[in-house]
Amino acid sequence: MKHFLFLAVLVAVSITSAAQSQDADSSSSFRAYLENKEFDVYMRINFYDNDVLVPGQDYYGEVPGFLGKTNNPFCWIVVDAQVKSEKEAQLSLVNDYGSEDLVATLVRQNDSTYVLRQGAGSAIKIPRDRKWFKLPKNIEFKRQVRPSLAH
Repeated sequence: MKHFLFLAVLVAVSITSAAQSQDADSSSSFRAYLENKEFDVYMRINFYDNDVLVPGQDYYGEVPGFLGKTNNPFCWIVVDAQVKSEKEAQLSLVNDYGSEDLVATLVRQNDSTYVLRQGAGSAIKIPRDRKWFKLPKNIEFKRQVRPSLAH
């Protein structure tokens, strides 16, 4: 009888732990640091708490995220993010000048790969070799491990 009770408690603890682990995974799908090395851009996002600060541009306050260029203060700011499912979010972005905006979808394909799909509005342009360069309509990002993603 003692063995049965011990086994029942062990199973209950395992099930609870597994459920919490799944909740943590799904609630962190859109809390991440994403990187695309080909175009030298990255995204820092937290669509749950909307508490990301754009480096060197604190006057924007806390936002859901941004798309930045490595070694460059230029960015596209996520002004609104709606998590549709654990694999998809709708975004509204605006460039740091406020002159261009667009709607996009960020899709999580697996644990480490995300695709940003540009929709209606302006095309995302980044500075590259002293010119404006249009990013492809679909751009793949890899999730990276970074400390303190909130700020």
